Amino acid sequence: MTQSQQIVTAAMVVFGTMLTRFLPFLLFPAGKPTPKYIQYLGNVLPSAVFGLLVIYCLKNVSLFTRNHGIPELISILLVIVLHLWKRQMLVSIAGGTVCYMLLVQYVF
Repeated sequence: MTQSQQIVTAAMVVFGTMLTRFLPFLLFPAGKPTPKYIQYLGNVLPSAVFGLLVIYCLKNVSLFTRNHGIPELISILLVIVLHLWKRQMLVSIAGGTVCYMLLVQYVF
């Protein structure tokens, strides 16, 4: 890339970042009530993202090769336990990820 292309690219990245940061404040000012569909999305999207993560993480697991999905199963059980115990999605995801990485690196 030439220097001018690098400058334009950096400017577009800055513009895109600023747009995504400031747009919600422009669309939904503090004095107005938040629309019902935005409240609905705020309620359902975290669970949808969690489900998407589960599908993505398990798409290449084969029960007929290597570890037979044992590290994945242990990590999923830990995620379930953590989520039922703490009710914090970030704690559940992080705990399952750390458990899986430790199992794959040191046990299996």
